[in-house]
Amino acid sequence: MTPPDQLPDTLRHLRQARRLSQLALSLTLGVSQRHISFVEQGRAQPSRALLMAWLQALDAPLAQRNAALLQAGFAPAYGDAARGDPGLAQAEWALRHLLQAHDPLPALVVSAQWDVLQVNQGAQWLIHTLLPWTAELPPTTPMNMLDLLAHPQGLFTCISNLPEVAPHLMAQWRAELALQPTLAPRIAAVEAALHARIGPGHKPAAAPRSPVLTTRFASPRGELAFFSMFTTFGTPQDIHLASLRVEHLFAANEATRLTLEQQVPRP
Repeated sequence: MTPPDQLPDTLRHLRQARRLSQLALSLTLGVSQRHISFVEQGRAQPSRALLMAWLQALDAPLAQRNAALLQAGFAPAYGDAARGDPGLAQAEWALRHLLQAHDPLPALVVSAQWDVLQVNQGAQWLIHTLLPWTAELPPTTPMNMLDLLAHPQGLFTCISNLPEVAPHLMAQWRAELALQPTLAPRIAAVEAALHARIGPGHKPAAAPRSPVLTTRFASPRGELAFFSMFTTFGTPQDIHLASLRVEHLFAANEATRLTLEQQVPRP
């Protein structure tokens, strides 16, 4: 799956990914459904102001908004600062603060591609405990959560309730795939790894056993159970910042909490 390279295709793809009808979008934007149809057919061109509102209504990733603006012949609206840029200093401080404040429970910063960019002490301990071979990798080795799941000695080998959690994880990744087509090879590898372990289908259980999805890991320290929450920047105006999220893992039981408190070294 490759990103569309023409504005009409881009806008149609984004609308369909959000499961919006042309009528619903037209009501949101205050334009006629006919105009929506004409733009998606390449028979009309939106103004810059309308295109910005259009992309906002579709909640398009900032990188795709810039791409759509360029396709329409307009200048991009959002910057894309690299990590370490002085302009991101306060945002990067906020990320470090979130990670450190969550110790000894695991927390990690991941990109839209699920690249692991930063981890706290709890996350580092958990990864090395569940996947001992990662401790032998050079510290600068890139890590990606989807790769760690699909690896033959990866996280799928440690999840004791994999048939329960797999359908929900796959649904989440497939939803992301609609807006991040470059995830396709990794998601395909994850799905193949799931097929190999639990077979095809991945149907959710009829009724969840708890209010939040709990993932249970078999570890040398006994079972470790977690549920997760994500933190993102509320109003990012930079593509790099918009792509980041912090995943916080919370202990789903007292035994897991005590294990982390006893085992994770303090910074």
